[in-house]
Amino acid sequence: MDIRETDLPGVVVLTPRRFGDDRGFFSETWNARAMADAGFELDFVQDNHSLSAQTGTVRGLHFQAPPHAQDKLVRVIAGSVMDVAVDVRRSSPTYGRWVGEVLSAENGRQLQVPKGYLHGFATLEPDTQVLYKCTDFYAPEADGSVRFDDPDLGIDWGIDPGTAVLSGKDAAAQSFAAFETPFA
Repeated sequence: MDIRETDLPGVVVLTPRRFGDDRGFFSETWNARAMADAGFELDFVQDNHSLSAQTGTVRGLHFQAPPHAQDKLVRVIAGSVMDVAVDVRRSSPTYGRWVGEVLSAENGRQLQVPKGYLHGFATLEPDTQVLYKCTDFYAPEADGSVRFDDPDLGIDWGIDPGTAVLSGKDAAAQSFAAFETPFA
């Protein structure tokens, strides 16, 4: 597995090796022992799968507050996304900074997003399917969101924000200026 650090602490791009032949390929996308050897000890308890039918669908920016904060490992099995993490750890020197990575079925990349980060993605192709592992169960009372197109963040999603397809929750998300981070 190739592990590449990003500009934000703890946010890493994982690219599993693919072993191909005339049938297709095989790839080990997660191995707890190998990842622990690399310094990543995560106890995933929930897997999520989303299908976004339209290009330009945005899901995020989401978080779960402590004590239900989640580490996530995100990958795409059909289509492609711009996957984004925003540092919202109050004491962090990179507070409010973001990184984005194109994840696709073709490139096989995964983004590991630790607790203390907002997370979201925008689909770059129709019928995009995203799988992600989480280290805590979904807890509606801990759920929150920040506007994906907030000008204070200035995220380049690779789509026209004016035509983004949003859920009601994401359309009503708070601004980054109004956001009071629950992460120390």
